Amino acid sequence: MVVVVVIVQWLGCNFAEGYPEEELVVRLPGQPKVLFRQYAGYVEVDSKTGRSLFYYFVEAATQPETKPLTLWLNGGPGCSSVGGGAFTELGPFYPTGDGRGLRINSMSWNKASNLLFVESPAGVGWSYSNTSSDYNTGDETTAKDMLVFLMRWFSKFPELKSRDFFLTGESYAGHYIPQLADAILSYNRQSSGFKINVKGIAIGNPLLKLNTDTSAVYEYLWSHGIISDELRLEIIRRCDFNNIPNVSNACIKATTEAGVVSQFIDVYDVLRDLCYPSIVQQEPRLKKMATHMSIGKVLFQSPRGPTRFFCLLCHSLVNYHGIDSNITMLPLLKRIIQNKTPVWIFSGDQDSIVPFLGTRTNIRELAHDLNFSTTLPYGHWFHKDQVGGWVTEYGKLLTFATVRGAAHMVPYAQPARALHMFSFFVRGRRLPNNTHYPHDE
Repeated sequence: MVVVVVIVQWLGCNFAEGYPEEELVVRLPGQPKVLFRQYAGYVEVDSKTGRSLFYYFVEAATQPETKPLTLWLNGGPGCSSVGGGAFTELGPFYPTGDGRGLRINSMSWNKASNLLFVESPAGVGWSYSNTSSDYNTGDETTAKDMLVFLMRWFSKFPELKSRDFFLTGESYAGHYIPQLADAILSYNRQSSGFKINVKGIAIGNPLLKLNTDTSAVYEYLWSHGIISDELRLEIIRRCDFNNIPNVSNACIKATTEAGVVSQFIDVYDVLRDLCYPSIVQQEPRLKKMATHMSIGKVLFQSPRGPTRFFCLLCHSLVNYHGIDSNITMLPLLKRIIQNKTPVWIFSGDQDSIVPFLGTRTNIRELAHDLNFSTTLPYGHWFHKDQVGGWVTEYGKLLTFATVRGAAHMVPYAQPARALHMFSFFVRGRRLPNNTHYPHDE
C-alpha cells in the first residue's frame, strides 16, 4: 500500500474565497493534474488533551459551488477514512499498480458532491492525541468529538456552512453515522444561530443490531453453500444470538467449525478469488471484538493461528469499547427519520461479515416500528442496462438497497454502481426501475 504524504504549501495558487490558504494541498506525490482543489489538515477537538482529528477535503470535480458536501467515515473501529474511503474506495485517486504514484478514479463520488474524509476517532490514521488515555474510547466520545470537529471545520470553511450536507460511511459507521446525526440534530434544536444543514444519511453494510447481524452471518454462509445443512441446524440449536456475551461452549464449538470451513474464502467478498496477503479487508478490529464476545471469531481465526487477513488500512492505536457494539442503532435511526431526515441503507450482496440478510431484517423492523407502509415494493434498480441491485422504500424516508456483485466495501467492489446509487441519493431521487433513463454521471 502506498503511503500518501500530503504536501501543503502556498505556491501562488488561486484559493476559493473563505477557504484556509494554509491547508491547500497543492499536489500529492505522483498525482495527475486535476482542476479541483484539495485541502487537508487538523482540527483540535480537545485543547486540554491535545486531541486532534485529521481531515482531507476534496472539491467536486466540476461546479463545486453548486454541489452538496458529503462526509465519509470508515468503520472498524480503527479503519482509516483517508487510506480506505479516500484512496481505496470513492476518492478522486487510486494508487498506481507499482505503488509509486496516483491515478484518477473515474468513478469517484466527487463527480456528484464535495467530499470530506475524517480520521476518527483519535488514534486512527493521522489523527492523534497528546494524552495516551484518549485512545481508550467508544461511541459516545467519538460522536462528541466529531460534532466538535464539524463545528470547527465549518469555521475554517464558512462558505460551506449553508451547503446541503450528507453523512455517509460503511460497516461500523453503522454506529458512527446515526450517533453523529443524532448529535447534530440535537445541536440544531438548541442552536439559535448556525445549524448544520443535514439532508440525509447513507450507510453501507452497517452494523446496526448485533444479534440480528451475527445470526445472519451463518444464514448467509449456509445460503451460499459454504456451510452444510447439518452445521447450520447445529448453530441454530446451540446459539442464542440475543445473548452474545454469554453464548454457550456448544455454540462456540459450532461457530468455530463454520470458521474452519470458510477459512479459505474472503469473508468480505465470498465470490472473490483470494490474493495473499489481501490489503482490502475493512474490519480486522471485529476480530478483537469477536474475541471479547466469544462469538463469530471463527471468521477471523483458524486452527493454525490468527487470520492472515490483516489490513494496514485499519491498524490504529485505538482501544475501543467492545460493549458498544451491542447497542442497537435502530432507535436512533427512528429518531432521525422522525426528524424528516432521509435514511438510505445499502448492502453489497457478496459480504458475509455484515450480510444483507440481517440488514434487510433490521430495516424491516425499523419500518414496522415507525408504522411505515411500503411505498416502493421490493424490485430491481438498473445501471447501464443491467440490474444494479434490488431496492425497497418505506414511508418515503427509509430506503434499503442492495448493490449486485458488491462486497463489504461497496465503492471498491462495484465503483460504477456505487457512484450511480450515490448520485441518486444526493439528488433526492429514487433509483431507476427501468433501463430507459439518461446515463448522466
